[in-house]
Amino acid sequence: MLRRYLNFVRGVGADWVGRLGISLTTAAFLVFLFLELMRILGVLTNAYVGLVTYLLLPALFVLGLLLVPLGWRRARRRFGLSSRELAEARFGRSAMRPGLAGASVFGVIALLTGINLVFLGGGTARMLHFMDQPRFCGTACHGVMIPEWTTYQASPHAHVHCVECHVGEGFRALVDSKISGLRQLVSVTFDLHERPIPTPVRELRPARETCERCHWPDRFYGDRIKTWVRHEPDSASTPRYTTLALKIGSGRGAGGEIHWHVAAGNEVRYASVDDERREMAWVELRLADGGARRFVNRRVRADAGRAAEVRVLDCVDCHNRATHIYEDPERGVDERLARGELDRSLPGIKAAALAAVLPLYADAAAAERGVATGLRAAYARERPDILISRAEDLDRAAAVLQAMHRRNVHHAMRVGWNSYPDHRGHADGGGCFRCHDADLRDETGAAVPHDCTLCHSILAQDSPLPFEYLSPAAADDPERLHREALRREFLERTP
Repeated sequence: MLRRYLNFVRGVGADWVGRLGISLTTAAFLVFLFLELMRILGVLTNAYVGLVTYLLLPALFVLGLLLVPLGWRRARRRFGLSSRELAEARFGRSAMRPGLAGASVFGVIALLTGINLVFLGGGTARMLHFMDQPRFCGTACHGVMIPEWTTYQASPHAHVHCVECHVGEGFRALVDSKISGLRQLVSVTFDLHERPIPTPVRELRPARETCERCHWPDRFYGDRIKTWVRHEPDSASTPRYTTLALKIGSGRGAGGEIHWHVAAGNEVRYASVDDERREMAWVELRLADGGARRFVNRRVRADAGRAAEVRVLDCVDCHNRATHIYEDPERGVDERLARGELDRSLPGIKAAALAAVLPLYADAAAAERGVATGLRAAYARERPDILISRAEDLDRAAAVLQAMHRRNVHHAMRVGWNSYPDHRGHADGGGCFRCHDADLRDETGAAVPHDCTLCHSILAQDSPLPFEYLSPAAADDPERLHREALRREFLERTP
């Protein structure tokens, strides 16, 4: 069998181009089998090996197949022979003599064609499977996607494949994603991409095709009580609590609910002043009777937003950092203090930690050194005794802060603190306040509602206790009436 195959190969290689094609095809096939075996055995796991196995080798295999008939054509022209005459000269008359199943050479061609089709089909399937894996998305483009890959691994969606949100289902979505991928490949190859990668992502599939496959709108209901802890930059890093009863809801109730914005029957459209979607030119509510109520931003020019994309508000307009979550430095320090990763018994740790992570370092190596030395420098100025008495605790704190800095700051892609704002909430004045803004008014002069209790009940606000407002206020408390009103609002809503 091997001898017959070798004779066939020598016959097909009628020209150096054909012989080159046979060499490429054979080498690509054998190397593919070897690398695939290594992958199955767990020896090779690197994404770059996958690029070679599932992209480069099949491409060389196909190129080799194309070169074989090209070489055959060159040989025909060179010797002035017909295809049959050249075949008889290369394979011998006996191989071209018709038999019960046709000429033997055509049987070999049919067999090899079948093997080629199986190989290309299997290789294509493996390539598509490989390109659907998060590791490919996060690491195959070298440093470009490292910020997204880093935050993805620490996100609530770390077990959801990237393609489930960025590609979607169906043949059209697959084709669109591959075309987009080719553009991105050219951009990365010739260093044409922006730094940092801009948002919003234009190719992201509609939320109803992605988010709502798991987060089912019919099952949105009830309230969720959440407490945020902020620490004072004093010696004790004193905790202050803000507790909200978030009115998640389904949007079907008569009162204000967060998911009213995306409930069936409610359509909110908007145009932003710029592509960042941080300030709205106008917001429009489409009513069930077919009418519309538009609120126009009085702060911006009358023609603002005319050239902007008109969007129907969906999940990602608020949950824009559902997976690739970058932290605000102060909130990041507060969370690590609340979780006990940073030891609050270290005097002034909140202020010292911020002093260590906030400076602009030249690169990742400088940041690693700078965070550690910056933390110690803060104590050298304020509490030099801590450098000796709590040296090990400072080492542990420095390691936590270095990891926090690595997660959020990526110098090669120019991603710094707060490069990607989170529109969920309104802690920094954005988020909800982009639409719930007193300057957005309709033709009657009425503004978009912006009452605090529309979307949440306030149980504590920068308070010493997590649920301070549920306790009756002292008679001499200057905020007594305000606190009592918030307490009644929550208790009257709660069954």
